[in-house]
Amino acid sequence: MEKKKLLRNLAGIALLLAATVWILVRHNTTAVPYRTATGLIFGTAYNITYQSREDLQEQIEKELARFDGSLSPFNDTSVISRINRNERVLPDSLFTTVFKRSMEISRQTAGAFDITVAPLVNAWGFGFKDGVFPRPATIDSLLRYVGYQSVRLTPEGYVQKQHPQTMLDCSAVAKGYAVDIIGHLLERQGVKNFMVDIGGEVVVRGRNPQQALWRIGINKPVDDSLSTNRELQEVLHITDVGIATSGNYRNFYYRDGKKYAHTIDPHTGYPVQHELLSATVIAADCMSADAYATSFMVMGLDKAAAFVEDNPQLHAYFIYADSTGNLRTYQTKGLEQYIDNNPQ
Repeated sequence: MEKKKLLRNLAGIALLLAATVWILVRHNTTAVPYRTATGLIFGTAYNITYQSREDLQEQIEKELARFDGSLSPFNDTSVISRINRNERVLPDSLFTTVFKRSMEISRQTAGAFDITVAPLVNAWGFGFKDGVFPRPATIDSLLRYVGYQSVRLTPEGYVQKQHPQTMLDCSAVAKGYAVDIIGHLLERQGVKNFMVDIGGEVVVRGRNPQQALWRIGINKPVDDSLSTNRELQEVLHITDVGIATSGNYRNFYYRDGKKYAHTIDPHTGYPVQHELLSATVIAADCMSADAYATSFMVMGLDKAAAFVEDNPQLHAYFIYADSTGNLRTYQTKGLEQYIDNNPQ
């Protein structure tokens, strides 16, 4: 009898200990608040959600300011702005990392991605603003200074140009890398659950505030230059990846009944003219996803689809218009795992 009583007591104690451990574990995981950090960088908005006992807004802003001083074309004193003015400046590690990765992706995409496209982007950008497009002779002259093969890093780490007129535009990769940099900062601070979004380029880790996978929407590519339409084409359930989308449905210009996209083909010097409207890319890091998404918008549907099929480490979701103008989609097989079949 005494033995049975002892066993009952021990079982009760074990149950109590188990309940206490469960309560403590639950408290430790749910008591840590999710915080948000918002602001502006590179002419766009950032929105960061992260789980941390400490408010990291100050550290985030400091890191973004460091990035702004390196790669922002809107900052006259940034490293990239000084290089474009042909000043002799030794690039920092942020610039060097972006430059080297850009050269790698330029080679992989046969120049569809090219950070030396800046003179053409500027010419067409001013044309869109002023309503006066650049003349063919102007495009031909600028093409002489465009080509990723014409720039390199010297052994000392300086940027060397074949032509002083060559200018760099890292807009199609820098935002993605800034997202990665903030993600690394959060990880160094011990944050395991977060989403970093800078201008639509995203990195997600761990779980969202509902302790579920993060939900990332892909916008339907409706002509919307004011960015007021946010209808979703698809919703992804996803974590531990970088995501970027490039599209021509919000940044365009009509002239003489013809639509001109903001994506410039580095090979021709003119805005792309094809059926691909939006390219969403999932990769291990956001810098790569950002650059590949831009590359695919230059390539067009067929070449982009062939590229991702040959590179299974990338997952992609393309939205394009068929011959009748109806929206169609293409997705890689690996992307199916992220599709949310019950979007709310």
